[in-house]
Amino acid sequence: MKTKRFAVIGLGKFGFNVAKTLFEEGHEVVAIDENRGRVQDIDPFCTEAIVMDASDKEKLKALGLDEMNGVVVSAGEKISNSILICLHLHEIGVKKIVVKAIDDDHEKILKKVGATEIIRPEMAMAIRVAQGLSKPNILDFIPLAEDYSLLQVDPPRAFIGKSLMDLDLRAKYNVHIIAIKEYVPENFVLVPPANFVIKDSDVLIMLGKSQDIKRIRELR
Repeated sequence: MKTKRFAVIGLGKFGFNVAKTLFEEGHEVVAIDENRGRVQDIDPFCTEAIVMDASDKEKLKALGLDEMNGVVVSAGEKISNSILICLHLHEIGVKKIVVKAIDDDHEKILKKVGATEIIRPEMAMAIRVAQGLSKPNILDFIPLAEDYSLLQVDPPRAFIGKSLMDLDLRAKYNVHIIAIKEYVPENFVLVPPANFVIKDSDVLIMLGKSQDIKRIRELR
């Protein structure tokens, strides 16, 4: 998996967990908050932790955020702060700006000032719960042991152009490919056949022990 670079601004529960997860996934993460205690807490779980007022445009500009794969903004209940930060990020050329919104009006304003993606955690969880009740997904009922994972993985370079039969992932890594998302053309293949040839645009949905999937993700 190719390492990407991200910044997370605002290290409340949401921002902290986004930064920590991205870092544990093997990416470079710059974590930013004006609260020194929060920055100290995230320090072991990121590439760089910075105490800074992110509403200062010049300080943001100096971090080279426009060169990153994405910036996540989670400014808590400070609506005006998140709007200002989002505007600054847009003006300095950040291509992917993901912002946590509080309500509908906040979301509308964020979109107008440059947010490319809006996150509404509580709404997303509510929808997920409702859909789970209305249309249960069989995966929700598969009891996974603590050391097993069901993950989406970008195919390593060594997998491109090879069939699942050639790769024989079950024998070599004890990992199962249970589905593949194709983007060119757009398609979803459940339980792909052994002769399925992997493309660089595919996403592999793997089931296996976390350590075995990690071995695959570390391949180049």
